[in-house]
Amino acid sequence: MTRFSVPALLLLGFLAVSCGDENEATPTPALPEHLTLGNPSGAAADPAQPTNYLLLKSQYALSYHRDKGIPNWVSWHLSPEWLGTAARQDDFRADATLPAGWYQVSTSSYTGSGFDRGHNCPSADRTRTVADNSATFLMTNMIPQAPNNNQRTWATLESYCRTLVDEGNELYILMGNYGKGGSGSNGYQTTIDNGRVTVPQRIWKVIVVLPQGSDDVLRISSSTRVIAVDTPNDNAQLPSWGSYRTSVDAIEQATGYDILSQVAPAVQATLEARVDNGPTQ
Repeated sequence: MTRFSVPALLLLGFLAVSCGDENEATPTPALPEHLTLGNPSGAAADPAQPTNYLLLKSQYALSYHRDKGIPNWVSWHLSPEWLGTAARQDDFRADATLPAGWYQVSTSSYTGSGFDRGHNCPSADRTRTVADNSATFLMTNMIPQAPNNNQRTWATLESYCRTLVDEGNELYILMGNYGKGGSGSNGYQTTIDNGRVTVPQRIWKVIVVLPQGSDDVLRISSSTRVIAVDTPNDNAQLPSWGSYRTSVDAIEQATGYDILSQVAPAVQATLEARVDNGPTQ
């Protein structure tokens, strides 16, 4: 019988444990709820990335552009669990979680501009608790939005999204903007707040509609309804959001984002090329 010294036995044991560790698969960490379908711009919570800075709230996720003073995009999950009876808080305020030294856009930044403080993640999508609703009033969730765009076109689309939830669905929603210059109630402007806040030219939204369930990414198929809308930031635009439907591919081409990156590639290709023609109310 072969005999081993104590040091040799210890070495063999160490090697056995090391080999066992190497063979164990490292679990892939789950993405946060509001980034289930992906991080479109590869945003990171790194102050050295000031034009694509990731902010993860309990209520939504966003990519923030320090130099524009607005989010590049905001992403959130809308399901019955997020809806309740909390009242609209209307407590617009600066976001103190931005890195030290960054300019904090405040509610007064929009005063007299002719543009609304336009929510990305809507107040009415977060009524589970007072804290959830209050979080939607952080200025990092706002863009300068033409009043008629905000109060008519987008308001009816937001309401339709909640109707879809009431009908037994859950939604993954991504809203963003691109370009520079819009027309509010005071006419055309490219910036407000002495140049510190950019007025976007176009405002878009992508909505993935799923029956309520689990394993959401795995349930997305080539027949899943995806609504993509791209509107001008203009006070004279049409009130019907259905008039501005487009494809995800077109929005990706305009922004450079990869919007449904966690969806299977073949399914993603089909969904992103399609323009929705479903009901609008």
